[in-house]
Amino acid sequence: MSLKKRLWLILGPAVIAIVALLLFLVTPYKLKVNQEVLPGAAISQSANIFKGNAIKQAALSENYVAFMGSSELSRMDPFHPAVLAAKYKRPYRPFLLGAAGSQSLSHFFAMQGINSEISHKKVVFVISPQWFTKQGIDKNAFSYYYSNLQAVTWLKTAKPTVMNRHAAKRLLMMPSVHSDERIAHAVDTIAQGQALSKGQLTYVKLKYNELSREDELFSSLHMNLRTQKLAKAAKQLPAEYSVEHLDKLAMEIGEKKTGNNPFRISDRFWNKRLKDNYRQLKGRQAKFNYLASPEYSDFELVLNQFALDKTDVLFVIPPVNRQWSQYTGLSLKMLAQFDNKIKYQLQSQGFNNIVDLSKDGGEKYFMQDTIHLGWRGWLKLDQAVKPFLTKKQPAPSYRINDYFYSPKWQNLQGNY
Repeated sequence: MSLKKRLWLILGPAVIAIVALLLFLVTPYKLKVNQEVLPGAAISQSANIFKGNAIKQAALSENYVAFMGSSELSRMDPFHPAVLAAKYKRPYRPFLLGAAGSQSLSHFFAMQGINSEISHKKVVFVISPQWFTKQGIDKNAFSYYYSNLQAVTWLKTAKPTVMNRHAAKRLLMMPSVHSDERIAHAVDTIAQGQALSKGQLTYVKLKYNELSREDELFSSLHMNLRTQKLAKAAKQLPAEYSVEHLDKLAMEIGEKKTGNNPFRISDRFWNKRLKDNYRQLKGRQAKFNYLASPEYSDFELVLNQFALDKTDVLFVIPPVNRQWSQYTGLSLKMLAQFDNKIKYQLQSQGFNNIVDLSKDGGEKYFMQDTIHLGWRGWLKLDQAVKPFLTKKQPAPSYRINDYFYSPKWQNLQGNY
């Protein structure tokens, strides 16, 4: 036997396997998602799922509804939307998209893989006032929720529109996009107001196929499983849904959970985060300002995408803990101005489904901690979420205004 034949017998199978794998990665063949992972994935808030497409697409093609937000979605007490939907067998299941650190820019790019799945459907979106700081989204937080799959999914169809040019310019400010210089160059092409070349599109599409196969194979690994936590929370609820009875239960649970501090903050949060240093925080938020931020234009990206997808969205504006804000000096006047500004941006463009809870931060057991909804807060929100998702709504009519991408709007602090 010749040397070539012997080498082929030794190395041939490995070469064939590598070639087959490469062909698999670059072909558009799509693997089917195991439906059994969806209930766990819907409440996991795992970064891999947020950054991918496959599991989100599979769930949102069924009876799951995207609930977009950040850290407030992680507070899973018995009145959390996912718990109420499961306990009372509602025709929808929340699919939680976002966790601590996810803001508008992260959500815009995460939406790119589910545009078809949310088109002409409903979404719930929680707006956190704390996103709207002077610097906007933290670059490290953005990197945590970003993937090149998001970028190439967007680039496949991106035209140099005002929306896409703004998205491209913002993405180029983030170090994570420069991990692949060919993707970064394509993003820069859109930022410059040009369409991608044939060569760039070819690379983007091949990269999309490769990253999509990886997503289908690996996105469910290391998933944060919280199904037992949901089941445990649901057991605390009565068999029949009654707002009056549930509100009484929420009062009772809230009272038991907030007994060791004067701010009606959960004992667990207080002991872990504030007990040893809260005295140092007195008056420390007096200069906080949520009225001037690049986040306003990042938020406009999300609105623009919802309008293009003709998605019917229920926006939620949560409050802050009133007792805590008074202690730290956080300006109630500034918060009221933020409320007016963000509602102007929404309503002037036809986004009229708004649950404004901003004035409820002083209600007993409404908040679980300093800025996150708790027992009675979730229950009040449910009074808007349930009819929005279970009843037919008028088709929205949106009027996107490119003014909201401007630095003038980002920094405007009155007269709007």
